[in-house]
Amino acid sequence: MKFGVITFPGSNCDYDTYAAAKFSLGEDVEFLWHADSDLKGTDVVILPGGFSYGDYLRTGSIARFSPIMKEVIRFARDGGTVWGICNGFQILLEAGLLPGAMLRNKNLKFICKYVHIRVETTNTILSSALTRGDVIKIPIAHSDGNYYVDKKRLDGIIERDEVLFRYCSSEGELTDDANPNGSLHNIAGICNRERNVFGMMPHPERCTEDILGSSDGLKLFASVRQHFSERMTA
Repeated sequence: MKFGVITFPGSNCDYDTYAAAKFSLGEDVEFLWHADSDLKGTDVVILPGGFSYGDYLRTGSIARFSPIMKEVIRFARDGGTVWGICNGFQILLEAGLLPGAMLRNKNLKFICKYVHIRVETTNTILSSALTRGDVIKIPIAHSDGNYYVDKKRLDGIIERDEVLFRYCSSEGELTDDANPNGSLHNIAGICNRERNVFGMMPHPERCTEDILGSSDGLKLFASVRQHFSERMTA
């Protein structure tokens, strides 16, 4: 299989994401430039973390209009797999590929630390190799990670089992203390109705080897690979 990692002006996790897929996972990866309009035959498009276009106006609001996003939107609507991490999640929200918006962290400060998140569903490409209720250790690094969506759409997200991960304690408890940014219902990641577009604020690409403090992020990359391996042999 082949991953495609988009580089926007201001991206700073594109090389980490490339390394996670290429060296930790051992799969083919290609960089995709924001000004291009060719996804180069990739199976999974990843929008990485960083500060695209300096996060001017709002996080992700300018990157959403990059030429390559027209192809990403078309790819997603045709059933292609799209994965937004941190700033990538924010861009997907701005592009309307996922519902909701990001507010400033509740403490109004940039937060960079390891947190715990709980797997809420395994009915997705990103989490199918995990077990519901699993707690994984993974870092965050953001100022605008406070996920918000109106009640009607939130009820739909929950009813359709579209919450991927929730911030939790190391024991898996959903508490206010375990919620680093004030995100609604402790939500750390979601998917769309069709279950092919994924957004999450934590950074799995930063924890794919034990020497980094955790290798739990590799489980998500491995889950994606398992899905495509099974599909190719079916």
